[in-house]
Amino acid sequence: MNNPRILIFDLETAPIEAYVWALWDQNIGLDQIKSEWSILAYGAKWLGEKDIFYGDTSGGGKDRIRDDSKLLEGIWELFDKADIVVAQNGAKFDVKKLNARLMMHGFPPYSPIRVIDTLVASRKYFGFSSNKLAWLSRWLTTAPKSDHRKFPGFELWVECLRDNPEAWKEMKRYNIRDVIACEQLYLKLRPWIANHPNLGAYKEGITKQSCPKCGSTKMQKRGITVTQQGQYQRYQCNKCAGWSRGKELLLPLEERKALLV
Repeated sequence: MNNPRILIFDLETAPIEAYVWALWDQNIGLDQIKSEWSILAYGAKWLGEKDIFYGDTSGGGKDRIRDDSKLLEGIWELFDKADIVVAQNGAKFDVKKLNARLMMHGFPPYSPIRVIDTLVASRKYFGFSSNKLAWLSRWLTTAPKSDHRKFPGFELWVECLRDNPEAWKEMKRYNIRDVIACEQLYLKLRPWIANHPNLGAYKEGITKQSCPKCGSTKMQKRGITVTQQGQYQRYQCNKCAGWSRGKELLLPLEERKALLV
């Protein structure tokens, strides 16, 4: 393996349909659920590649909209090929929701992945006015999140549940635009993510130092990093501008012996 397979992913779900007695502060019992939530659509692409994968549950009539069994086959295959999955709110929502539906339909686990959540990264390293994809993509990317004006707000989901072809066209555009926005946002955030999976570790026959964040070998020495154990060579990537450090201590053995922690 020379480069990890990084999948950009976005999921859209159908809401739970339930019987309620009021509009505010409701506790819904299991016997009040009329229809379970399900996956309506998904969009995905491999980082840096042009092809975009999309699937939804349209075309079978409104009685079949919540049947996502066939849709899950395509998603499972993509996840099984991926090393890393990138998604906005992916750690708490997209990946867990997908896993739930896969288990309910009897799918086996896909191969192990690492999840990078752009929402988590945004909250951890920055103080933006909003961490929503709509705001972040507006200010940080050239592909702002779609606002599906033809079917605004929740109306888009209502019309898709009715199997309205025009609504499905809007859902596809909305879903794909979110994937493109998420990819661009990830590339902006990546140099700042301190615990990013080490892309250099996926390479075989390593002969040159490579950036842990983007995998580039265009590195330059920029000072030293000091830890409790001693000093390490510090590097900055000339491609993504991310920082990293070497693994070997710079201090001679005798000086290391004199170092207390």
